[in-house]
Amino acid sequence: MLDQKTIEVIKSTVPVLESKGGEITKRFYELLFENHPELLNVFNHANQKQGRQQTALANAVYAAAAHIDHLEDILPNVEQIAHKHRSLGVQPEHYPIVGENLLLAIQDVLGLEESDEIIQAWEKAYGEIANAFIGVEKGMYERAEKQHGGWKGFRNFVVIDKIKESDVITSFYLKPEDGEPIASYQPGQYISVKLAVPGETYTHIRQYSLSDAPGKDYYRISVKRENTDPTKPEGKISVFLHEQVQEGEILPISAPAGNFALDLEHQQPIVLISGGVGLTPMVSMLNTIAEQHPKRDVTFIQAAVNGETHAMGEDVKKLARQNEHIKSFVCYDSPTERDREEERFDREGYIDLEWLRTILPGKEADFYFCGPVPFMNAVNKALTQWGVQEERIHFEFFGPAMELKEEKEPVFS
Repeated sequence: MLDQKTIEVIKSTVPVLESKGGEITKRFYELLFENHPELLNVFNHANQKQGRQQTALANAVYAAAAHIDHLEDILPNVEQIAHKHRSLGVQPEHYPIVGENLLLAIQDVLGLEESDEIIQAWEKAYGEIANAFIGVEKGMYERAEKQHGGWKGFRNFVVIDKIKESDVITSFYLKPEDGEPIASYQPGQYISVKLAVPGETYTHIRQYSLSDAPGKDYYRISVKRENTDPTKPEGKISVFLHEQVQEGEILPISAPAGNFALDLEHQQPIVLISGGVGLTPMVSMLNTIAEQHPKRDVTFIQAAVNGETHAMGEDVKKLARQNEHIKSFVCYDSPTERDREEERFDREGYIDLEWLRTILPGKEADFYFCGPVPFMNAVNKALTQWGVQEERIHFEFFGPAMELKEEKEPVFS
């Protein structure tokens, strides 16, 4: 437990963290990788270079400071991050390393001495925060290993099939090399894939949503090929998967994780909205409903650039034709002539509230959505303006968690 004086000092730093949090976390990662380059094997290099990881950490530190006297208030955030940590293989021994470099970053940015009361207070506070994460993650590691078909760390899986879903998305079907059972999962969860890229000093870990219903003897991930410019970090691993990883190759993966999951207990209608490759957890949810709860009303809305980039569209349409409780709608912002001739889409442009009102029977439903951040900002804004209850709005970020805000122009690719 923290003493009252420490709590007061930590809370006094909240305004500083709000204004300088990004600067502090940027300096933190510089120090961390300078002092411990081996940790580059754990972190997503692309998120580092894009600044998303720094932003996510700044938000987490700010939230911890603001709720330092009631850390239980941020338990959902702790659990979300802990899922990521468990999937990546973060261990208790990593926390002192992170704490040391975080304190050094605060000192550097704020120009403080090690003996300053702020640094002393944060050293105590970090210990409490780290213990909270370690405790939550310990339970997650135990459950991941002890569940039926579960395992510890990374387990080798064989690519048994590789299917091109669109011009930019390819699915990989994975079965365990040891032939033993695999862990089930909740639709919406993800796995981590560890990749050793020739010529790269450090391994790369990427997290991909599982894109099929649970209960199979395989896992499926569907990966979007990002830009092919090798100088841009976000394209390196997806291009490697698309071009180099073939059937028969081995991929080490972690057990399924994540707290973005379909609630199968309730009976109210479900609306699944996806933009681009954000369809992967949505398709997992849709397939699960079709297989396990075929009488539950579900509306699947997919936004894409056009039919060339639209993956699994025919699979979704087939499910809708076979099940009267499933409805499907497609929105293209730049349809091709073939799209128009074959009437492949229901709306040209972007998803907005006006259109949602015309295709949905009402707002009394559970809404799940995933896609590029601008897309999610637009969808969240529409649902909020419609008056959808906050507890019925569920979304997932690909990468570090961020805050949703208004966007003038949603992007779907």
